[in-house]
Amino acid sequence: MRSSVPARGGIWMTRIETAPAISGHLTIRPCESHDDLKLCVELQRRIWGFGGEDVTPAAIFVVAQHTGGHAYCAFDGARAIGFALAFLSGHDGRTAWRSHMVGVLPEYQNRGVGRLLKLYQRDQALRTGIQTIEWTFDPLELRNAHFNISRLGAIVRQCIPNCYGGSTSPLHGALPTDRLLAEWRLRSDRVEAALAGATVRRAGPEAIEVPVPAGIRELRESEGARAREIQTDLRRRFTDLFSRGYAVTGFRRGNITCEYVLEPYED
Repeated sequence: MRSSVPARGGIWMTRIETAPAISGHLTIRPCESHDDLKLCVELQRRIWGFGGEDVTPAAIFVVAQHTGGHAYCAFDGARAIGFALAFLSGHDGRTAWRSHMVGVLPEYQNRGVGRLLKLYQRDQALRTGIQTIEWTFDPLELRNAHFNISRLGAIVRQCIPNCYGGSTSPLHGALPTDRLLAEWRLRSDRVEAALAGATVRRAGPEAIEVPVPAGIRELRESEGARAREIQTDLRRRFTDLFSRGYAVTGFRRGNITCEYVLEPYED
């Protein structure tokens, strides 16, 4: 993929030349109308297969925009293909954005659109003085873990058991919605290196690896009880290590297992 992403008046435009599903210029811009927000609502149904009770309504997007957060949409030509929604968050004396949703249509995934949405989000955050963006992700979704930790440079220091309660999305199955909380320190050396594609440094001698079967997504579909056992063990190990001052600082992919890498961490 070759792309350029100049910022111009809050709008980014690029051309993805090697992805046949993308026919025109990719544009990322803030949602500017109720019609834009309706597109984001429909995208949720198509990306996650949500039923009515789990779909975030357009009114909540409006609240986010009016209270220091944002709603952005990505377009391939005139077609909406992805979006980002975030709220303003304040805790521990810090102001941050809590990125509630970033989603891309299935046929556009693995083509760099999600990364461009996150880079746009980072650019806009820094323009407004926001230094940290946080979001939750499923520790069993290993592709997301690699993207968040290795490609973006986020760290993780918190596990939230059954964060959202039950879900109508078939992607989540019948498992509890356990989530890890990613912390994206936008100006940190770690993030700058990750975004530049630098090789991740070797973990220190106190590092601990927490393995997950590489085929956990298939296990979730075919062996629900086994997937639940793995999820429960992950929750226990993460909770214990986070309570002892460890953070997820790395992620390694393998054909049989993938590993979360945790090290002692201090701000």
